[in-house]
Amino acid sequence: MSNILVLCTGNSCRSQMAEGYLRLQSKGKLNVYSAGIETHGLNPRAVAVMKEDGVDISGHTSNHIDEYQSIPFDTILTVCDHAKENCPYFPSKARRLHHNFPDPAKVKGTEEEIMNAFRGVRDQIKAYTSQLLKELEV
Repeated sequence: MSNILVLCTGNSCRSQMAEGYLRLQSKGKLNVYSAGIETHGLNPRAVAVMKEDGVDISGHTSNHIDEYQSIPFDTILTVCDHAKENCPYFPSKARRLHHNFPDPAKVKGTEEEIMNAFRGVRDQIKAYTSQLLKELEV
């Protein structure tokens, strides 16, 4: 079974959503992990918008990339430019992919505006992970 790591800055929103969708969409055919180059804790808004779409990520934890040094990843996907540009050395022969998603946690405005930003990013991630799994032939 292939191992995939989704990497972001703080492992609180985008990488957590991508992990949730990859787990669901791959139907157990992938070992999916997510991590950050920092750990910011799981964002409750990310949990809420994923729940709206039927994906429970409430049990996820915010993990640091160093926790996964011993796992032989086949694919490493960075989901933000900051993580791609600032990732510490991570020895791996994995195929590296990158897609930058906006950070919904940085959106300012009313609660409705912020939640709509989270929903928009969630939907982008859902579409991307679905396409990615087709490309990976999972």
